[in-house]
Amino acid sequence: MGSNFTISGHVIDVVAKNIYKGRLVIEAGKISKIEQVDDVENQYILPGLIDSHVHIESSMLVPAEFARLAVVHGTVATVSDPHEIGNVMGVKGVEYMIDNGKQVDFKFFFGAPSCVPATTFETAGATITANEIDQLLSRKEVKYLAEMMNWPGVLNQDPGVMEKLAIAGKHQKVIDGHAPGLKGEMARDYINAGISTDHECFTREEALDKLAHGMKIIIREGSAAKNFEALVDLLTDYEDRMMFCSDDKHPDNLVEGHINQLVIRALDKGIDLFTVLKAACVNPVLHYGLGVGLLNLGDPADFIVIDHPEAFNITKTFINGKLVAENGKTLIDPLENKVINNFSIQPVGIEVFKLPAADRMVNVIEALNGQLITNRLKMKCRHENGLAMTSVTEDMLKLVVVNRYHTAPPAFAFIKNFGLKSGAIASSVAHDSHNIIAVGVDDQSLCKAVNLIIEQRGGVSAVGQGREMVVPLPVAGLMSTHDGYEVARAYSAIDRFSKKLGSTLISPFMTLSFMALLVIPSCKLSDKGLFDGEKFEFIKLFEG
Repeated sequence: MGSNFTISGHVIDVVAKNIYKGRLVIEAGKISKIEQVDDVENQYILPGLIDSHVHIESSMLVPAEFARLAVVHGTVATVSDPHEIGNVMGVKGVEYMIDNGKQVDFKFFFGAPSCVPATTFETAGATITANEIDQLLSRKEVKYLAEMMNWPGVLNQDPGVMEKLAIAGKHQKVIDGHAPGLKGEMARDYINAGISTDHECFTREEALDKLAHGMKIIIREGSAAKNFEALVDLLTDYEDRMMFCSDDKHPDNLVEGHINQLVIRALDKGIDLFTVLKAACVNPVLHYGLGVGLLNLGDPADFIVIDHPEAFNITKTFINGKLVAENGKTLIDPLENKVINNFSIQPVGIEVFKLPAADRMVNVIEALNGQLITNRLKMKCRHENGLAMTSVTEDMLKLVVVNRYHTAPPAFAFIKNFGLKSGAIASSVAHDSHNIIAVGVDDQSLCKAVNLIIEQRGGVSAVGQGREMVVPLPVAGLMSTHDGYEVARAYSAIDRFSKKLGSTLISPFMTLSFMALLVIPSCKLSDKGLFDGEKFEFIKLFEG
């Protein structure tokens, strides 16, 4: 089917809240005529779905491959923050994402990363300056200032932070927020600085507080952070101010579904069809000023075809009038994808993983299944020959972060709830600076898992029970160059292996990747040490 054609069906006009029998005439990729007719095909036509906040890098796929998988689920566009590759490669990484995405029929709308590096308490691979943000925001492909994670800097009116906010204002582009747990006067002041959205709400109370101060809320349901159930009921009362996002979506989950899954779940709860579709299709276009069609005359022909709203099975996806997916199959051809990277260390010896014991009591990170936030515990540490040891029975495992940009001693912590009974897992996807992070039951396993990552110049690895597995991620240590479905199968296999080693987490690698994300409370580990994400300061590992 070319870009000039007609299509008929039950047209779902989300904005007017109307369903009518209609025929669309598509010419040169746009809707040139909309007619109401009596005889139509037994199908429903509606605007395409949009992921309102996603880090493409977390899919472990370059943008072109992400698109190949996403269109199958009716996604026609993403609002994409490239700060993962930005923290590794700087502006060069952002430009890589823009250029790669342009090669396929999909609508990527990128933001200018606002916090690279995310904090001064970790080692990143690059810095994106205010001047570079100014240059990025002057580009038509860059639609917004990406999530302002440095909320303390906003509240304290840090000059560097305020300069970035002012630059966004100069370009008349919206500013995305990131303020987990922030409420009351602090939330009000953060929002009044010009910050318009937040995707980090994990309670209804928090979301209501931010809505009361004028913010728009993006309901997140990703591979690690799952906030849909807590927030979805707000759609009914705030249909103009809600959107859907995945934030971080691993490749195996992307094969299964995308924003369509949230639409189906919301409909199953009895929420009105038009209300749900406003969040999934319309509100992102209006808020960010996206060049995505909404089934209006003259719009780009960006739409999907479903069998019926009750089932919401997507049969066709069109972008600019081109059929890009049909009956569960992508029609976007795979590309040859180039490699860029920033990875500078050599394999390490087992001795670097030995941790001298300084006290019996240690601060322990408690990972929470399906959440990015953590708890901080104090537990007794097992000692042997003057060294601090893991305890499988107490589920108190060793967590390490190894700097990948230059040779340095690793940072140590202990973590609870990973559940490994043997072996170790490691990853160079470690938000936001993307050093190597690993968790394991013994030093030998940790050493091997980390060295597998170093040998591949990036990836995810698992060792134990006499086996070794690694999924190479050569693009910035974050993404593969391979076919997305192949990457998904490889990731599914290593995920299953990590669970055979004992992990009880929904997504062990995704959860691991966030244990270095200092801007999410309450306790995390950077390459420089254990960090209190509430007080924004380092804390001692051993504390009697």
